Amino acid sequence: MNGRTMAGEQHLKPAARLALALLGGTILAGMPAALAAQDTSAPAPQPATPQVTVPQLTPPPAAPRSDIIQTITVEGSERLEAQTILSYIRLRVGEPYTQADADQALKDLAATELFSNFSVRNDGGNVVINVTENPVINRIILEGNKRIKDDKIVPEIKLAPRQIFTRSKVRADVARIIELYKRQGRFAATVEPKMVQLSQNRVDIVFEISEGPKSKVRQINIIGNEQFSDSDLRGEMVTKQARLTSFLSSNTSYDPDRLAFDQQKLRQFYLTEGYADFRVVSAVAELTPDKRDFIITYVVEEGERYKFGDVKVESELRDFDSERMTENLRMKSGDWYDAKAVEDTVEQLSELAGTFGYAFAEVQPDFSRNKEDLTMDITYVLREAPRVYVERVDVNGNTLTQDKVLRREFRVAEGDAFNSLQVKRTTNRIKSLGFFQENFEVEQKPGSEPDRIILEANVEEQPTGELQLSAGFSSIESFILSGSIRQRNFRGRGQTVGASVNYSRYSRSFNLSFAEPYLFDRNISAGIDLYRRDFNSFNFANSERNTTFEQATTGASLRLGVPLTEYLSLIGSYTFNYDDVSLDQNQFFSDRDGDGTRTCDPILAGRFLCDAIGKRTSSILGATLAYDATDSRFRPTRGNSASLGLEFAGLGGSVKYLRARGRAAQYWNVFNGFILSATAEGGYIKGFEDRGPGSDNIRLNDRFFLGEPDLRGFDIRGVGPRVVRLPYVDDDDDATTPPVLLTIDEAREQNTLIDDAIGGKAYYRGRVELEIPLGSGARELGLRPSIYADVGALFSVTEPILQDFPNGIPQVNANGELLYLQPGVNDDGDPVQLPVTNPIAPDGSTNPQFFDTSRRFREVFVGDSPSPRVVIGVGVNWNSPFGPFRIDFAHALKTVEGDDTKKFSFNVGTQF
Repeated sequence: MNGRTMAGEQHLKPAARLALALLGGTILAGMPAALAAQDTSAPAPQPATPQVTVPQLTPPPAAPRSDIIQTITVEGSERLEAQTILSYIRLRVGEPYTQADADQALKDLAATELFSNFSVRNDGGNVVINVTENPVINRIILEGNKRIKDDKIVPEIKLAPRQIFTRSKVRADVARIIELYKRQGRFAATVEPKMVQLSQNRVDIVFEISEGPKSKVRQINIIGNEQFSDSDLRGEMVTKQARLTSFLSSNTSYDPDRLAFDQQKLRQFYLTEGYADFRVVSAVAELTPDKRDFIITYVVEEGERYKFGDVKVESELRDFDSERMTENLRMKSGDWYDAKAVEDTVEQLSELAGTFGYAFAEVQPDFSRNKEDLTMDITYVLREAPRVYVERVDVNGNTLTQDKVLRREFRVAEGDAFNSLQVKRTTNRIKSLGFFQENFEVEQKPGSEPDRIILEANVEEQPTGELQLSAGFSSIESFILSGSIRQRNFRGRGQTVGASVNYSRYSRSFNLSFAEPYLFDRNISAGIDLYRRDFNSFNFANSERNTTFEQATTGASLRLGVPLTEYLSLIGSYTFNYDDVSLDQNQFFSDRDGDGTRTCDPILAGRFLCDAIGKRTSSILGATLAYDATDSRFRPTRGNSASLGLEFAGLGGSVKYLRARGRAAQYWNVFNGFILSATAEGGYIKGFEDRGPGSDNIRLNDRFFLGEPDLRGFDIRGVGPRVVRLPYVDDDDDATTPPVLLTIDEAREQNTLIDDAIGGKAYYRGRVELEIPLGSGARELGLRPSIYADVGALFSVTEPILQDFPNGIPQVNANGELLYLQPGVNDDGDPVQLPVTNPIAPDGSTNPQFFDTSRRFREVFVGDSPSPRVVIGVGVNWNSPFGPFRIDFAHALKTVEGDDTKKFSFNVGTQF
């Protein structure tokens, strides 16, 4: 530039100088962009000589920048729309592209779990997103699972057909399956997921399961116990060590919940023994290296043993005398401290307050520990509470049963003072109906005011119809079938209607019954029974069954019951029976008197059977005094019951006797779920008929009989007095020796024993049974096993006139004269033995007496002994899919000669 130019610039006006400055700034601002554009383009050839470029006032257009997103393209998608994939990331057209944004886009794509592979690249502002979609699940396959079925595992799996496969979901499902096996104690279980590739980007997911053995508790170690041995403490625990003798126990498997419960059991045990400072320092369960078993270690601190110090009751309730209540406390000063006794006392005081209407009375035990003399002072404080009255009684859940059926069992009514004992009794009475769930309880809820309470009976109805089918096998009656149908809640009114049929080869019966527990809506029960019973007795003769006597009984019974107290009732009854006892005339009748009349022959039938035949009527008036304080009449678990009944036959009719029966039962809930029961029963009948010498004053069909099902381990009528006919047999080796009389066992083995049970006038029987609780799985199946011991006897009957025919039965003619055999000839001239009535032959020789040698026997009277028959056995009740099922295995430890034992019986039925 020359000076003139500069001088000229100096003479520019101020406005011109400002415009020039703006123009120069614009030119300078465009130079970096132009230089940048030159850097990105291909290098130009260098000129040979330098050139001078004069800046232009209007810059050329700039090239596109690579850090600005121009386009976004999605590649590889098959099922998903491109816009859907773009919605998962934050990259947008027109925004700068940075590496951080690309990394975040990759993280966003990974978070969707929709792709097995994905990438992001930038081609000069053109961003390309390449994805490989995860396959679609075709089906889920489980392999190797035997202990847990598919229907238990599949609901726990989140993957399902037609869903997108993701690895995280597979891992989660594996963890869920393993957790299911851990709940069953199988900690060694493993699950291996596999993927089978199919066409069209589909896969099958296969879970290969190795269940492994059930993890047992191999050892339980206890550290710190000095006063009690390890075995004593293990006996208090629910968890047991796995041993050969515990293979039937379900408590040998490891269960974390059971581990916590065992700690509480240990604490309860020590607290009941006086160790008030006892604590479990730690409880550790370690899995063995092979993952098959657990070793549990408890560390305990026993502390010092305490005694009761000053024990008293302080009552804030005006109806209670504190001093008198203190005197009646079970624990005394100086006794060893027992936490269970304290809990029981609190419960007893609460129930006592409840019986006086204080439903919300609080009993609070205050403890004062004296570590110097190791005593525990306890003060039971009965807090002030208002007397409570029943505001309302609500009945819910009954769809079939009418409200009145439930409400009439309530021992308290709306407006009555609350009484906890009456509420408990109400619960037991409703449970005894048998219409609702076993665990029913009357709930107590606060009313509208502090001194009001609402009682709610929330019931769940259960089937009350019973269809029962029984089958058994008897050595006496062969197969036995019986069926009955009964509805215990007919029309929802609490009425009982039923019909039963029993059939076997030698007995049949039919019965119709109806019972109304509240006659005319009054607390009076009534019932009626109509029945027909046909019984064919039989015996064996040469391995053949022969019917002896037939008894047909047709009758009706009416009964009426009234309650005397809450637990005591009086039941009156009237029964009329028509009995017809008959014998097969062709087999047991003969014309011994020679008058043309065939009568029962004692030689053929036996004196006791001849005395039993005939038609007679019985008019029986009865009364029963019944006491029932059990928690349920159908399946009692605690309480007691007793009954005493008298029956007098002779108010009309042709039979006269007085019969008495008594029964008592006691039930205990012991050992945390075991139900122990003991029952005793006995009876005696005295007749008022003089039926001649050798005859009992009680007819055969009025006597007692004992056997299955009353005394398990014996057959029907298998216990008590009986007349058996033992056969004589010849010695095969020596025909000259007299015949040999078989024993009862020998005759029974050869099926040649003729065995007639004749009943007794007195009997007794008793039973002790322990119902054993099983694990939760067995309880869900309805299994209730039990062990029992039965004892009983039937005796006291006049010995009948017995007969002995070693040579056979003497033969008589139509006039009843004895027959003898005399040599003679028949029409063909062949020699024969002719039956004659003269014992002397024409030649003066003696004719031998004519005997039926096919029947040679001796009658023996056995079984009439009060000596107890003792039986032990095991039985199982099962609520099977087919209905209630009972099976018994019994073994008779003590019997009397002539008893007929039986080891196995079962019963099955159903409910609707």
